[in-house]
Amino acid sequence: MSPEPLSRAPIARRTVLKASLLAGGGFALDALIPLPASALAAARGEPAARAQLSAFVSVAADGTVTIVSKNPEIGQGIKTSLPMIVADELDCDWSQVRITQADLDQARYGEQYAGGSTATTRDWLPMRQTGAAARAMLLAAAAQRWRVSATELTTSRGRIFHRASGRSLGYGAVASAAAAVPPPDLAQVPLKDPSEFTIIGQRVVGTDSARIVRGAPIFGMDTRLPGMLYAVYEVAPAYGGRLVKADVEAARRAPGVRHVIPIVGNGDYDSGLADGVAILASHWWLANEARAQLAVEWNLSAARGHSSSVYRANADAAIAHGPQADLRVDGDAAGQLATAAKRIGARYDYPFIAHAPLEPQNCAARFSDGKLEIWAPTQTPQRGLAALEKALGIAPASVTLHLTRSGGGFGRRLMNDYLIQAAAIARAVPGVPVQLIWSREDDMRRDYYRPGGWHSFEAGVSERGELVAFTDHFVTFGDGKTTARAAGYNTAMPPAGLVPHLRYSQSMMPTVVNTGALRAPGSNALAFASQSFLDEVAYAAGTDLPRLMLSLLGEPREVAAPGGGVPFDTGRARAVIARVLEVSDWAQQPAGSRRAKGFAFYFSHRGYFAEVVEASVAGSDITVHKVWVAGDIGSHIVNPMGAENQVRGAVIDGLAQALAGQAIEFVDGAAQQSNFHDFPLARMPLAPEIEIAWVRSAKPPTGLGEPALPPVIPALTNAIFAATGTRVRSLPIRLHSA
Repeated sequence: MSPEPLSRAPIARRTVLKASLLAGGGFALDALIPLPASALAAARGEPAARAQLSAFVSVAADGTVTIVSKNPEIGQGIKTSLPMIVADELDCDWSQVRITQADLDQARYGEQYAGGSTATTRDWLPMRQTGAAARAMLLAAAAQRWRVSATELTTSRGRIFHRASGRSLGYGAVASAAAAVPPPDLAQVPLKDPSEFTIIGQRVVGTDSARIVRGAPIFGMDTRLPGMLYAVYEVAPAYGGRLVKADVEAARRAPGVRHVIPIVGNGDYDSGLADGVAILASHWWLANEARAQLAVEWNLSAARGHSSSVYRANADAAIAHGPQADLRVDGDAAGQLATAAKRIGARYDYPFIAHAPLEPQNCAARFSDGKLEIWAPTQTPQRGLAALEKALGIAPASVTLHLTRSGGGFGRRLMNDYLIQAAAIARAVPGVPVQLIWSREDDMRRDYYRPGGWHSFEAGVSERGELVAFTDHFVTFGDGKTTARAAGYNTAMPPAGLVPHLRYSQSMMPTVVNTGALRAPGSNALAFASQSFLDEVAYAAGTDLPRLMLSLLGEPREVAAPGGGVPFDTGRARAVIARVLEVSDWAQQPAGSRRAKGFAFYFSHRGYFAEVVEASVAGSDITVHKVWVAGDIGSHIVNPMGAENQVRGAVIDGLAQALAGQAIEFVDGAAQQSNFHDFPLARMPLAPEIEIAWVRSAKPPTGLGEPALPPVIPALTNAIFAATGTRVRSLPIRLHSA
């Protein structure tokens, strides 16, 4: 294959050219990312001049439509699905569309954020209005050209038609004139009837998929800048550690090393500027090797006693002592428990978990003349600007932030510690571009972990088998007033609002460990504990969990959430439960001993999901054969291919958390796991057959990054009980093999 011509591409100062010899003589120049959009357009042979119709849409003379994707792409597919929404309302042909990644520009694009499965919910209507407004401007320009009313014109696949006269033209023919048309009021612009959608709902391959498969340099770690040095950042081995002194001379003399810079942080570990020593070298491997030559003394006193064994003992003591505070009290749970025909109690717990994205944290930065330029795979670039100002005093107006694709996020890149560190290092060597890359061990041991937690449940069942009372004493981390990040409780968690007598209470213990959101934050752990225990309740009541849930849900209605949160629609919950029971043939249990199906349901991030797992147990080996998933994420699924990928990934993620042995243990504030040998990811044999069934509702579409994950873990543990009679009340399952 001949190289793509780049002779017409304007070369920016941050572009790197790589020369390679061609067979038979001559050479080719390949430009490594990040390239400006104009260079990419020229490389594809597109006309350089494009008429800008909005912040998101421009149209070239040949009809090529360029749509800006504003949000960070972390593998959730938003770089494809948001432009699909725009393109459908624009009424162009998808083959005409080119997608470019926006830099951070809140004034131009609004909020640019990846997290919480919020993008589709937040941007469904604005992106439709954006595409419809651009279409209206093109129609207005064509109407002026033909001197007819715009109401006489129609569009289809990037062309404008005047049926009365038989005339038609492509969007490109009037693009320049359309750019001068005053944009219509977005609130008033007419939108398509959903029956007219031609792109939304179609299976579309991800815009970057082919480039990823062929190894194109599109991720943060692929960034290359002229004269760039590579950096590592050595920090204390335990959370809260402070730098006392550093002997850096031996490291400075190591091969390839250009600078060794001790950096004193501000003690605010939320900002990410922990004390450390930066080593800059001509190659990353040389910088990383030079670490062994450092002689650093750390003050680790703040982390003493912050060990997993201590946390477990403190949780036991807290449960024995009783809750510190009530979170939600409905009716008289204690009184109903005292008089219940059956009283069931159990304790559940789960560990700290690392995010472990395949691409470790990284960031490239250049500080010059008081200005900072950054290339970062961040989920929260706007928060990154605020953190830079807080930690380093660099005003947002002085920062240019380029969004690179992330090799996985899962909530880890909601935090910008690596970005702050790269900026601090770049500021210490002004004018020199620096790329900070964490090693796998850095990434594993400096995470903002999904926090562990402990639950003490009790439930009361009447003589008729009805759940009449439910309590949960939750032990978590916090300062006694506020829980640690992502360590809170969902007081709307079923059966809240479905059973009249309920008490949710809480106790906290301190930790120095940084915690944070993991995919389906809160729900990923709460679903395991609550749905596994409700399976115990169902068994004690002489029924199964699906029937218990359906009886609790009752007639279709909306149950208000505390604090004005998203209400819970029992009708939508009933529909996904019914659907998964149907597709999984729930009533027909598998033949053979020690093989069974388990069920669970959960509502999180506006998505309703019910799942059935079929698993078998042989000794200590657990095999998941098949998972059935039924989900309701609203009226439309923008990209079914991307949606299915998200569901499959969520299921496998959840199974890995349960089965692969994922847990982080601490000794005096230091994580004991360091790489995939002791924090394993899912391997191919773990992945089961996954069948997905969608349930459509009349609600606007919502996101999919999170809500398919929570039910799979309790569905698995419930299947293990059905197969063996052994309850799994602690994760990961390999620690308590059935």
